[in-house]
Amino acid sequence: MPRFRPLLVCVCLTVLVTFNVRGFGDDTDSSADAANSDVTLGNPSNAIEDDLAVVREFLSQQCLDCHSGTDAESGFDLDGFDCREQAFRSPDFAMDSWEKILRRVHTRQMPPPEYGQPDEATYARVTESLVDLLDARSKRYPRPGRLSAMRRMTRVEYQNAIRDLLDVRIDAADYLPKDESSHGFDNITVEELSPTHLNRYLTAAQKISRLAIGGLGNGPAGVTIRLPADRSQENHVDGLPFGTRGGVLFQQHFPQTGEYEIELKLTRDRDEQVEGLHREHQIDILVDRARVHQFTVKPPKRTGKWGGPDYTHSDSHLKTRLRVEAGRHNVGVTFPKTFSSLTEGKRQPFDANFNRHRHPRLTPAIYQVSIVGPFAPEGPGETTSRRLILGELLSSGTRTRADAAGALKRLARRAYRRPATKDELNLLLAFFDEGSAAGDFQQGMESALTALLVNPNFLFRIESETPSSDDASLAAINDYELATRLAAFLWSSIPDEQLLDLAETKQLRNDDVLRTQVQRMLSDSRSEALVTNFASQWLQLRNLDSITPDLRLFPDFDDNLRQSFKRETQLLFEDVLVNDRCVTDLIASTETFLNERLATHYGIPGVNGSHFRRVKVDDASHRGGILRHGSILMVTSYATRTSPTIRGNWVLENVFGTPAPPPPPNVPNLEEKNTLAAKTVRERLAMHRANPTCASCHDLIDPLGFALENFDAVGRWRQFEGTLDVDSSGQLPDGTELDSIDALERGIVARPDIFAQTVTEKLMTYGLGRATEPFDGPAIRRIVQQSSRDNYTLRSIITGIVLSEPFRYREISSR
Repeated sequence: MPRFRPLLVCVCLTVLVTFNVRGFGDDTDSSADAANSDVTLGNPSNAIEDDLAVVREFLSQQCLDCHSGTDAESGFDLDGFDCREQAFRSPDFAMDSWEKILRRVHTRQMPPPEYGQPDEATYARVTESLVDLLDARSKRYPRPGRLSAMRRMTRVEYQNAIRDLLDVRIDAADYLPKDESSHGFDNITVEELSPTHLNRYLTAAQKISRLAIGGLGNGPAGVTIRLPADRSQENHVDGLPFGTRGGVLFQQHFPQTGEYEIELKLTRDRDEQVEGLHREHQIDILVDRARVHQFTVKPPKRTGKWGGPDYTHSDSHLKTRLRVEAGRHNVGVTFPKTFSSLTEGKRQPFDANFNRHRHPRLTPAIYQVSIVGPFAPEGPGETTSRRLILGELLSSGTRTRADAAGALKRLARRAYRRPATKDELNLLLAFFDEGSAAGDFQQGMESALTALLVNPNFLFRIESETPSSDDASLAAINDYELATRLAAFLWSSIPDEQLLDLAETKQLRNDDVLRTQVQRMLSDSRSEALVTNFASQWLQLRNLDSITPDLRLFPDFDDNLRQSFKRETQLLFEDVLVNDRCVTDLIASTETFLNERLATHYGIPGVNGSHFRRVKVDDASHRGGILRHGSILMVTSYATRTSPTIRGNWVLENVFGTPAPPPPPNVPNLEEKNTLAAKTVRERLAMHRANPTCASCHDLIDPLGFALENFDAVGRWRQFEGTLDVDSSGQLPDGTELDSIDALERGIVARPDIFAQTVTEKLMTYGLGRATEPFDGPAIRRIVQQSSRDNYTLRSIITGIVLSEPFRYREISSR
């Protein structure tokens, strides 16, 4: 479709430049919405002055000694802090300072334990007064937060939208550049469309529309799947038939029925020798678990009397053509398992086998699989993708332009998340006309589908800028916009037909309907996006792929273990979500999810096989919640050792919601090697904290990280660091002494509201696509307080976010 590319670029840019952000169908009764909403503009209660007096007294007695003057602790000067009612009512109220004080008081971090702390009754009274004051302020001056009127989809959202719209599975990383992260998530920095993105969107649209409709383009196309170099392939791969070992399993969309050429390459070492090829092996090619071809590979012969084996053509013959029906299929490439007696050795063999130096492969391994086709195409067939595009036209003999208009109208409603206007449909039909004139009906639909996939109404989430009341800065998003936000939050995708139907009849903004839809969507398989997208970003599981521990110190590490780490944490999060468990079960769980590889690493017997299963753990296993997971422990370590500082800050940020400030400039690095004075990380950090500049942060961070020191840099339990006993004593931010990971977990679970508030903030940041601000504090606390009635379950928190003002309203002008 090269001839359409300049026209597509012009259309996309023109729509972007001229698009009117007044929104579509924004004819809701805004006055009724304002009257029925929770956003009120009432006056503060008569008790405000009493609450202000409580706060003034507390600050005077507990805070001003350290937080006053030019040398105020952490630069937080309270000398000019105004606690008068006049200041409280002012539009210039210092909400950020008040929220900071409330958070530190609520978590008992201030005053610091070493300076003496008030009794619990005083803490409770001050916390209650601060909450009442800030809630009253929020009702008087509602702030749902400002979002850009146009925000493009992230790479994950694009991938899922293509899946749900066309039933085509793609890896968006093959098409689109990486999204930059901010505040821990990649859906925040999405307000601009760079030239690179525009070009990639055009290329992706052409390829995807051709795949979905079953077009051939300029001839056969190919795809290559390559396996990580450090993946061991000596054991069974989950999803492949039992009795096999190694290889790969993946989904592949075949656009037409016909012959496809499949070519395999075996893994080679740096000398281009095929590792592990010491005897004859078979390789099976499977389509939907059925064997469709089998190769045989044999060890090469020696080239001469003194020459070594020649591996040049060991895998040259691993190429064949197979007939495959159009549609999506599971393709597997694997080795039939052969059994042999154990080899006697001087030491226990490694669990990792992926290179000849420390982890020699015992048998050959697959390096890559390439698929090219179709050759001798027989037609696109009746695939699910074509059925979604053509509907009843799929079995129709004659198809007209009116039929195309009907199909495009239905597709555009899903793609644009609302009914398409007449002008928008005419634009798509113009592309259909040009494509069909150059070919036939199918080519016309492929052209129109390409235009739809590059239309800003598909690529961007567009929201109205129309005020919803006399307050010109406040807007209630309409039902279609709410459906779009809801689908992006829970599915990282586009709304389905049920959500669009509710939006069309203006029922979606009803509280009871919203609650029902949240529960339905969380029960749908598409909610797995909360596991693979939200949890993987929040818990930094995405970082695992870029981490490789020092193999001299951790020789058993390989990609199999890395992926098992990630899956264990994802499955625990999924279990807490699906089974409506308390969020603190993420911290203190008596169960985890293991396969044989991970159980062996953890030293837990009785777990066999490649599949993950729920395992009841006891104290002796030292396993359970996420703080004991290899995934979290490895992303908070260095390649050679643990880092109490990184681990402590991770706990502060992701559990207590109070990350340490960034380090000041010119801070000296930790001395890694000082044989005269320090032998352990704890001793080196103690020397580091001797510098007053470093101590201000490390005194808060390190004690939390020390509680995790019984776990090494790859998550194994240890009792010694070198030749010395591990010292896991530490301290909670409120001064509670810790002697182990068990005490840390008990301290967290004792205050479930603190962790629930952190989870709520992370989910709200992800759900809104913006960082939470101080003015979001009252709404977050209401969500947490409401979820307390349901034992702080993840579902109750998610429901509370969807029903909150920040999720259903938006600011349309700066204050």
